[in-house]
Amino acid sequence: MLKKSFIRFISIWIITVAVCFIFISCKQSLPVIDNLQQINYQLIDQDGKFVNFPKDFEGKTLVTGYIFTNCPDICPLTTNNMRLVQESLSKEESANIEFISISFDPLIDTPEILTKFAEIRNLDLTNWTFLTGKEETISSLMKELGIFAIVGDSTITSSGEKINYYVHTDRISLIDTELNIRKNYLGSKVNIEEIVSDIISLN
Repeated sequence: MLKKSFIRFISIWIITVAVCFIFISCKQSLPVIDNLQQINYQLIDQDGKFVNFPKDFEGKTLVTGYIFTNCPDICPLTTNNMRLVQESLSKEESANIEFISISFDPLIDTPEILTKFAEIRNLDLTNWTFLTGKEETISSLMKELGIFAIVGDSTITSSGEKINYYVHTDRISLIDTELNIRKNYLGSKVNIEEIVSDIISLN
């Protein structure tokens, strides 16, 4: 009887250890690419409020895209993919997740323009923040994040306004609650199921 109890105890212990190992392995399956703890930039959101990035979002899982609103191709696709990710998550799964779109064209992308950009696409801003800022601040932040945006062409609108088009990094970054960048994706071509699975694995 004692022998059977001991065997049962050992069996339960082995199963428990195995489950814990699997759980920990899943949590640590995404490597740490970089840590953003040491940086902090004062930006402005779509409502005109000052936001410290990334410090104000510490404690949340961040799905971060880099855009400019006059972009004719990559940025609308990136934004739509982020929307699809947002819609793929349940209310419980998205409780601690923030979607962030940072513009690297701050001279054009004012809070008002960012708000209009979101409204036209009927985006749910419940847990989605658009950010812009001073030109020098945005430039420094983009360099820190490894995002390149170079003016490739320009045009003049009917009102005489010059619009720049950028050749830029196509990226969505997944950042964990401790401000570690855990994975980068091609923003315009990201596999929705893949990024949703990665997000859930971090929460």
